[in-house]
Amino acid sequence: MAHAALALEDGTVYFGESFGAAGTVSGEVCFNTSMTGYQEILTDPSYRGQILTMTAPQIGNYGVNAADVESGKLQMAGFVVREASRIASNFTATDTLGDYLARAGVVGLAGIDTRALVRRLRIRGAMTGVLSSEVLDAARLVEMARQAPGLVGRDLVREVMPEQESEWTEPLDEWGQPLPQPTEGGVFPVAATAFAGKHVVALDYGMKWNIARHLTSTGCRVTVLPGKATATEVLAHKPDGVFLSNGPGDPEALGYCVDTVRDLVGKVPLFGICLGHQLLALACGAKTFKLAFGHRGANQPVMNLATGTVEITSQNHGFAVDEASLPPELEVTHRNLNDGTIEGLRHKSANAASVQYHPEAAAGPHDSAYLFTRFRQMLGA
Repeated sequence: MAHAALALEDGTVYFGESFGAAGTVSGEVCFNTSMTGYQEILTDPSYRGQILTMTAPQIGNYGVNAADVESGKLQMAGFVVREASRIASNFTATDTLGDYLARAGVVGLAGIDTRALVRRLRIRGAMTGVLSSEVLDAARLVEMARQAPGLVGRDLVREVMPEQESEWTEPLDEWGQPLPQPTEGGVFPVAATAFAGKHVVALDYGMKWNIARHLTSTGCRVTVLPGKATATEVLAHKPDGVFLSNGPGDPEALGYCVDTVRDLVGKVPLFGICLGHQLLALACGAKTFKLAFGHRGANQPVMNLATGTVEITSQNHGFAVDEASLPPELEVTHRNLNDGTIEGLRHKSANAASVQYHPEAAAGPHDSAYLFTRFRQMLGA
């Protein structure tokens, strides 16, 4: 196989094998601790501008298929694994991971000690890096990494948001048929007839498709608007509620999004996740900060402070809300049990709430799927 290398801004260089697409890319190097669900992770637009390392030792063994995608295309810059499986063992697979990445233009690196890389990121924090199958000179790669732009202050939402509004329908395959859905974990099984007739506007900052599936599974009609939409444009649809989606990058670089959310608070029920959670906090006067190495994986323990229940959650974020900056009208509802950071907020007077993690959880776990039903209840009878 062809050679490839990953260089970090601190001068560390890892040499391994190239798989996926050939090329040279830069981005923030981060890691995800999930053992499965790599295709859902690859198609999560929140990874825009990042080079992702998987901590599980073998990735790609069950291949890829049309049912497990979470957006229209892959957005991450690069993908790093210890061992990339060259065959797809599952009967649902339509392609191998390597061929999938190659078609999508994602540069991959395999055969390095991912434990050493992740340990360095945990100690030093997420760093900017360069991944290349074209340039293998260590000194040059390190210099390229040091010159590459970081995530702080960058507006990556404009690179992943849809260009036009749309009514949510299931995506179609190449023959014009709805994509097959997983029998477990794809759609939370809520009786749609129980809550029929509500209209939700979803502001798409890089939304995963399973979010819209969960919203429709409660009986809601979902209109998807680009994340740059103004409050006036949102309210023109006369929604019963507004959903604030996940998305990539630094929330404090998204002043136009914050302005929209601020103008919506108190006028319509709001529910945000991930980036949407951070935008709601900013709109109410709080601040955010960059985590050392982020929360990325399907095993993050979160406590629901109202019930004392611990939920195992799926997460993907590198920023968090600064608790010291919270205004009096925001109340903490969920907390991360690993580092104590805020995982959920509720507005004390307006009908608005948010969580930092992914209750749609594609792929799993599904402890927090009840939050979509709770949002539906916020919309009224």
